[in-house]
Amino acid sequence: MKHMPNELIFIITVLIYLGSVLGLYKLFGKNGLYAFAVFGTLLGNIAVCKNVDIFGVATTAGNVLYASTFLVTDILSEKYGRKDATKAVAYSFSIMILWMLGTQLILWFTPNANDYINESLKTVFGLVPRITVASLMGFVCSQNIDVFLYHFIWKRTGSGKSKLWLRNNGSTLTSQLIDTVIFTFTAFWGVYPNDVFVSILLTTYLFKAAVALMDTPFMYIARRITPIVNAD
Repeated sequence: MKHMPNELIFIITVLIYLGSVLGLYKLFGKNGLYAFAVFGTLLGNIAVCKNVDIFGVATTAGNVLYASTFLVTDILSEKYGRKDATKAVAYSFSIMILWMLGTQLILWFTPNANDYINESLKTVFGLVPRITVASLMGFVCSQNIDVFLYHFIWKRTGSGKSKLWLRNNGSTLTSQLIDTVIFTFTAFWGVYPNDVFVSILLTTYLFKAAVALMDTPFMYIARRITPIVNAD
């Protein structure tokens, strides 16, 4: 069976993840957005360990998922304000700490003779502490900057729909750059050859920036959505 090209998978995952943000928001309101923020950061920490080639350049499989979490904070900023957007960052941060602790506790158990998955878990979860610390540093810095810049631009351009693209892209593109630099250096410096590392650094931001631009129509749709379930 012929494999689906990574480029097509990239486009499909962008649509699925950004669409899922809107779907969860429609169904569950703010709680749906909080849930996706946690989901995105957790799965992103695993997916980022997988290296792939997209459009002929090396990058990681976690870029789309992680970049999608910025749509969450932007929707919360737009619809509910800075306090609720910051709350999503706090929820994700707390769960990532528990995730790191939980994965290492699993590895502490001594497997018995019937076990067949321990070595695979060691391969995946063995990277979790470094990846999670890198993710925590990048996530907390970049997401808080994203929320700050969103409202900074909002105050200076007004809250009208005509400038929604500016506060959405201006805040996300800047914060994504900060996140990429912090995360990539902390997680991958010394892990890969220098040429691969530089490629990952540059393409990670490139693909995150692409997702940031692609999420603009989703922001306009989110502005019009009235959730079925409203959270206080």
